[in-house]
Amino acid sequence: MPFNNPIPVTILSGSLGAGKTTTLNHILSSERELNAAVVVNDMGEVNVDADLVERESELTQSDEEIIELSNGCICCRLRGDMLDEVGRLAKERDFDYLLVESSGISEPIPVAQTFARGFEDAEFDPTGVYELDTMVSVVDAHSFWQGFDSGQVLTDDGMEPQGNRVPEEALMDQIEFCDVLLLNKCDLVPDDELEEMEAVLQTLQPRAKIIRTEHGVVDPEEILNTGRFDFEAASQSAGWKHELQHGHHHESAAEEHGVTSFVFDADRPFHPERIACLFADLPDGVVRAKGFFWSAGREDIAMGLDKAGQSVRAGPKGTWIATLPKAQQERYFAARPGIKEDWDDQWGDRGSELVFIGREFDQARLVERLEDCILSDAEMAEDWNEYPDPFTADEQRELALADD
Repeated sequence: MPFNNPIPVTILSGSLGAGKTTTLNHILSSERELNAAVVVNDMGEVNVDADLVERESELTQSDEEIIELSNGCICCRLRGDMLDEVGRLAKERDFDYLLVESSGISEPIPVAQTFARGFEDAEFDPTGVYELDTMVSVVDAHSFWQGFDSGQVLTDDGMEPQGNRVPEEALMDQIEFCDVLLLNKCDLVPDDELEEMEAVLQTLQPRAKIIRTEHGVVDPEEILNTGRFDFEAASQSAGWKHELQHGHHHESAAEEHGVTSFVFDADRPFHPERIACLFADLPDGVVRAKGFFWSAGREDIAMGLDKAGQSVRAGPKGTWIATLPKAQQERYFAARPGIKEDWDDQWGDRGSELVFIGREFDQARLVERLEDCILSDAEMAEDWNEYPDPFTADEQRELALADD
């Protein structure tokens, strides 16, 4: 059911209490003439946000201008339900813009994929009917600021984990995959602290436009009909990916505020116990760490590290190219010639490549500690299968090594 003019879509993500609903209501009640339909996703059985939107705007659920999706997330089990509803709306076509407010723990990438590429478990195909225009993430500046001194950066105590997802990881996903980042509640934070926060956020997500807001007040032009969304660009725009691809070069603003990012490479394996202990004791100033590593004794599997705020997960992540059949290896070499340039005759592509991003931590000391985790010459000759493996059990595949 393609249209000559697809319906543009803006998606708002952000942690519980960051100000998504307030921002949405401001847009709906602004002087700009906006004929919109709204999807509001709430994890609870009662969709409080939908009630707030109805009360504070001219939209009504009785006219079906507000779609209420409760007791689940539109990034996972409610994706099909969401498409069914927006498909029904599209048939009526009595609105010109779709606004979607996702739940506090929704991951933005699956939601974006749903609109940009459809969802196999749904009958309605949104491509050609809807066009994803802008991904917006709302960050609570006050909570972010309070987190700096306590070391609990990117933590929201009011948000409950969903499944294996923890709040810090959901918030990091929202920061790393967006076109516009609204730093809300700026009236509660001193200007110099706001500048530090912006430096951190810009390092985590170099592509996003960062806008300071108070009480969710933002110019509608900044998040409606911007034409900013590009799925491939957004997928590759996270700061840790940028660091891996382009190497070390920082904006002066980031350096001025003590924001540091670097890549640690190693072509020898880590001792599993030593690296597990280090991951459990990373500096509080490290806000983000991401990458893969080689754990001695697990030559079949590439291990992954994922640190967001105080949450640290480490465990099996993928397969080394060296373990694949020769024909499959050759296809990788043809697609990515750089792999073969770094290929080791004995170990192939096994190694470690970890990105660390943070604020005011001792980079030299962290590098020294990482190097101490690498096997010594004597350990390289030992039987690595004798080493205890902290990354084996299925329930620890994504093990939170940091203290609760």
